[in-house]
Amino acid sequence: MIHQIVRTASKYEDSESFVRALTVGDWIFVSHCAGRDYTTGFMSDTVEGQTKQALLNVQNALEAVGATLEDVVHRVATIPRVEQAAEVMSIVGEAFRNANATNTVTCAPLGGPDYVLEIEVTAYRGFGQAEKQVITI
Repeated sequence: MIHQIVRTASKYEDSESFVRALTVGDWIFVSHCAGRDYTTGFMSDTVEGQTKQALLNVQNALEAVGATLEDVVHRVATIPRVEQAAEVMSIVGEAFRNANATNTVTCAPLGGPDYVLEIEVTAYRGFGQAEKQVITI
């Protein structure tokens, strides 16, 4: 089995010894992604801008290993300011509209005062195209 490892230009991946994403078979694990463009270093000062960039960072990591947001089975969003949670999760919810993923939201401090959120996901390659049975309880 070949494990794929995804790296970006984020300085933290090197200094903190982690990878942006990796695969184990068809399982994909994406580290927390913030709202910073990892190529340019730019980070918006708006909730919408950072949230959309964080989601783009997740999407880029998934696409690098042949997956999409629809393959996500679990997501964890960490939002430092509870008063921004509804706005952040509205944008996240729209991005994952077709994903059928489980969800955890935590309001806790992040690595710096300017961060609006970090999001990590677990995905399974091909899950988005699999037949689904919805069970209502």
